[in-house]
Amino acid sequence: MPRVTGILETALHTRDLPAAAAFYQEVLGLEIVAHEGRLCALGVAGRSLLLLFQEGTTGDPVRIPGGLIPPHDSRGSLHFAFSIDAADLPGWERHLSSKSVVIESRVHWDRGGTSLYFRDLDGHLVELATPGVWPIY
Repeated sequence: MPRVTGILETALHTRDLPAAAAFYQEVLGLEIVAHEGRLCALGVAGRSLLLLFQEGTTGDPVRIPGGLIPPHDSRGSLHFAFSIDAADLPGWERHLSSKSVVIESRVHWDRGGTSLYFRDLDGHLVELATPGVWPIY
């Protein structure tokens, strides 16, 4: 069987695309790699993308020169995690505080990892996770 080699994209839908893009740029230091009307793609550590879509713009298929993107959508508060180095955890706590981002929870995992949980502007649960959360990381 062929192997999957990673997760390339994670997509969120947002009420205010410019504000959401600014949040992820300012709070997490992500870099915009594409921005076109209904979509903002932000690079994550040079290996994956966080796609932000304006709510209500992905329910219909979109024809592009290379083919057809099928409709997709999401509802409610979603969860995803970014990996961080354990040594950077105190710096992240200070940085989030300086941006007035409330840390909703801290979890210390049995494998030795720590997770910080906070919300973005749309109420999605964002996690920063050090090694030791999962056996693979």
